[in-house]
Formats: sequence, C-alpha cells, structure tokens
Amino acid sequence: MAGVLLLAITVVLAGGVVTATIDAPPEPAPTASLSLSATDDRVTVTHRGGDALDVSELDVRVRVDGEPLARQPPVPFFSAAGFRPGPTGAFNAATDGDWRVGASASFQVADTNGPTLEPGRTVTVEVSVDGLPVATLETVVDSR
Repeated sequence: MAGVLLLAITVVLAGGVVTATIDAPPEPAPTASLSLSATDDRVTVTHRGGDALDVSELDVRVRVDGEPLARQPPVPFFSAAGFRPGPTGAFNAATDGDWRVGASASFQVADTNGPTLEPGRTVTVEVSVDGLPVATLETVVDSR
C-alpha cells in the first residue's frame, strides 16, 4: 500500500514539473535599435543600440514598394542567387557570430532580382532573430 501511495505521489509531482515546463514563458525577442539606408543597389543596416544579435539566427526580408524581392538574402551568405557576392558585416558568412552596436551590414541586390532598387522607391527591411521580430525599417532609395 505504501508503494502504491509513493508511486501516486511521484506521478503527481512529475506531472507538475511537466506542466510548469510547458507553461514557461517564451524567451523574449532581442531588443535592438537599427537604422536603414539604400543607395541604388545597396541596402545597409546599422546596429545603433541594444542587444547583440546572433547572426546564425538572423532572418532578413526585403520589400520594394511593398513587393517582396523575388529572392531574399540568405543571411549570412557570401554568394547567393539574386545578390552580388561579398555582403559586408553581419550579412557576410565570414562574420564572427554576433552583430554588435556600431556595426553596419550591407548587401547588393543583383539586376536579376526584382523588383529593382531605383532612386525614389521605398525599401522595407524586416529583421528577426530565431523567428522573433526585432525591427521593421523603411527608407527611400537614394542615388549614388
């Protein structure tokens, strides 16, 4: 009888631990202040303040005048369809792993990717880390 009671108590306690683990609040998104600039075919994002961002979990989505680029940047990368080789900073595959305050990252959209970046068009860049939104940035493309 004591063995059955001990087993019942163990099952109840284990259930409580599982419930507490399942109901644990999710990790909050990193907090970062970013700025955006776009000139002809180059998009540059600068980390202005807040948390360092883990580049391996970074996702960047780009729209031009509300229309998504046909090919999105597979951050981090060095060479990818729809982009000119050699992105800089955190967008480059050779990055050290964290995007920190003061650092800029950029990539160039190739002519084979559309819609094209042209002066006067509006570029929107959404940055997320591990699926959690960090920033939505918008700017107008300047000419060189």
